[in-house]
Amino acid sequence: MAQPHGRRVLSGIQPSGKLHLGNYFGALRQYIELQDRGEEPFYFVANYHALTSIQDREQLRRNTWDVVLDMLALGLDPERATIFLQSDVPEVCELTWLLSVVTPLSLLEKAHSYKDKLARGLAPNHGLFAYPVLMAADILAYDSEIVPVGQDQKQHLEITRDLAQRFNQAFGREVFALPDAYIVESTAVVPGVDGQKMSKSYGNTIELFLPEKALRKRVSAIVTDSTPVEAPKDPEACNVYALLRLFLDDEQAADWAQRYRAGGLGYGEVKQALAEAILAAFAPARERRRKLEADPDTVRDVLRDGAARAREIAARTVARARDAAGIV
Repeated sequence: MAQPHGRRVLSGIQPSGKLHLGNYFGALRQYIELQDRGEEPFYFVANYHALTSIQDREQLRRNTWDVVLDMLALGLDPERATIFLQSDVPEVCELTWLLSVVTPLSLLEKAHSYKDKLARGLAPNHGLFAYPVLMAADILAYDSEIVPVGQDQKQHLEITRDLAQRFNQAFGREVFALPDAYIVESTAVVPGVDGQKMSKSYGNTIELFLPEKALRKRVSAIVTDSTPVEAPKDPEACNVYALLRLFLDDEQAADWAQRYRAGGLGYGEVKQALAEAILAAFAPARERRRKLEADPDTVRDVLRDGAARAREIAARTVARARDAAGIV
């Protein structure tokens, strides 16, 4: 069980599909770094959040299990991080309601995530609308000090801080501390196979643990232009180079860039190098994942222990909020 030592970190991953390169370079790699440098991480699988987009029982159960396996295989360590399921801490749902009574509708109407999902054609419902309040409860339940977010997710934390302040002011007590953002600066935007930002919602991902044959096929599908092999190419305009660059040091990246500009380099060769780089980088994680799949009891023990620790802290937080509000 993780022991308190550094700042308490809180972040969650939605089980809305298979984890992909964008998830790793955009978030999971930073989660591991925070763990390894001595912070006190709480990482959970946000299966309540996933209900806004998945309402198939078996799919959600399977996705949730897969994300847990992926997190552990990639290097999140239950001896140094508290790993659990959102749904194993029911106190979060009560806290969501307590925060809801101080949440202005206008604040939720301005949420980028809500507007984006409506723009993508999702039917509006209370779950989508109130999503930021549940997220705020997730963060505040564990007295989180820092929350890893990308620049495009800063609004979620701003809403959380706003709701914490509103609750404190409404009931005249400092129930919630205000968490700070830990801005995750990715080395580059992670493009999908179509050149857009890699995202499950776009269907353009390269999954971390695809079988080798399927992985090579997926990499070969990355969109490139029609520049002939012999012609010089701009590496900065190439989706394949942008992905390969994530696996290279500066000297290696410069060598590949020089080959692009010199001409004589075909995109097929770069795609092959990318597939090899992905397989090599995640080979140890693939082996750990195979072992975890064969040992589900160990995985369940991790989740049970993580939930016990998370609930212990969340219960204290909810008790403070109930007492402040006069709920007896």
